[in-house]
Amino acid sequence: MADTEIDVKSHLIVFPCVDYPIKVIGDTGVGFTASVIEILEKHATIDLTTLAERQSSNGKYTTVQLHIIATGEDQLRDINSALRATGVVHMVL
Repeated sequence: MADTEIDVKSHLIVFPCVDYPIKVIGDTGVGFTASVIEILEKHATIDLTTLAERQSSNGKYTTVQLHIIATGEDQLRDINSALRATGVVHMVL
């Protein structure tokens, strides 16, 4: 392989992934973190010890990050869809 070529396969996720990070960015509001956790619990096993929550400098947005056991691409798509359906989530990473 030439130095300029990228090995795409080395970046693939191997499922199950027992330490998959999920970061959710949404509107700050009462119950935002609890809603994120509730949705994630419906779709995956989550590790609450990894929970990190942070607000933007102006307090308008909240970021919630934690780790889950990811079992496949369908599961990740379902999580993304469920979080976005809340209407307060702007981004899922």
